[in-house]
Amino acid sequence: MAAAAGTAPGPASDAAIAEPKSTMLTTEAPQIIEHCQLSITYSPTDIRWVPSSARFVATGEKPRGTGALQVYELDGGKAKLVHECEKPAAFKCATFGASLVEDRHLATGDYNGGLSVWDLNRTDAPVFAAPKAHSQIINCVDGCGGLGIGGGAPEIATCSRDGCVRIWDPRVPDPVVSLEPADGETARDCWTVAFGNSYSDAERCVLAGYDNGDVKLFDLRTNTLRWETNCGNGVVNVEFDRKDIEMNKIVATTLESRFRVFDARTLHPTEGFAFKEERAHKSTIWRARHLPQNRDLFATTGGNGGLNLYRYSYPSKRTFKDEEGHYRGVAGSVELLNSRVLSTQPMVSLDWSRDMIGLACAACLDQTLRVYIVTKLDKL
Repeated sequence: MAAAAGTAPGPASDAAIAEPKSTMLTTEAPQIIEHCQLSITYSPTDIRWVPSSARFVATGEKPRGTGALQVYELDGGKAKLVHECEKPAAFKCATFGASLVEDRHLATGDYNGGLSVWDLNRTDAPVFAAPKAHSQIINCVDGCGGLGIGGGAPEIATCSRDGCVRIWDPRVPDPVVSLEPADGETARDCWTVAFGNSYSDAERCVLAGYDNGDVKLFDLRTNTLRWETNCGNGVVNVEFDRKDIEMNKIVATTLESRFRVFDARTLHPTEGFAFKEERAHKSTIWRARHLPQNRDLFATTGGNGGLNLYRYSYPSKRTFKDEEGHYRGVAGSVELLNSRVLSTQPMVSLDWSRDMIGLACAACLDQTLRVYIVTKLDKL
């Protein structure tokens, strides 16, 4: 099954896209165990593990519209608050992806369109700031080139309601790349952005998802649009299975309980990337997060407060030659390993620990932060 590049297919029927059922024996399936739960006084928007530590940071919006940033540290069976601060603008998103491991600098995007980079040991002022990075809210940030992941210089990608995707080098005040709607073109709200294909100092791509269902892949080396498709519903989250390898797989999650896994190794000139589409959560799928230790395992979080675990399996042959002599990709299969509803409200963010397999932190709109241990992932 493939999406035609540049076209907008309507959503497939529910009968054609059934929610996958777990085929694993209960004794073999990974178990989702809650380690601790924290009540907070703000609406969380993002949560991230602090690199090479037992700490995690949560960002969000306080009732009066200001920004909340909290750092917690695991201590036995609990998580204790070790630092917090409040900023004038509410935070929407955060990433450590462009930071050196030893610096642990957190990049944040806010509701006023500002981009900031924070030293968590001194949050009185940012170490980098672009207060007018965008004219409207920054919906998503991603980083690459930091944490020893991806070739090339550390960079931050931002996307906004203004329809722009911008690439930032924290050493300079202005964006190094600005991907904007063409003159006369209606700006679509860009909800999500992700780096990938950064396997050398020269290669790097950025993927963007929009409210009208568009997904666009930009090649930052050639400064060109490499591929585009439409998922039929607003694209809430996109992620490569790895940032620092040649493009392999892409997951895109959408409104209306659907996600697609694209095989990104073979790009057909008219049909684009082959993909597998599935249903999950019976609601918006807020996040897809690949396990750092195994790129074929990933989790999704839902508007129903659910967490699903999946395994992707490759087909016996990933390509075939069509009648016109072009190679086409072949999508693999997606197996549901476990599914649990963990909250009464949407689970809006999830992050896996790079240091301990199966350790995850999550943020939910019931004003809770949670830490989970998912077992048996090293056996899959």
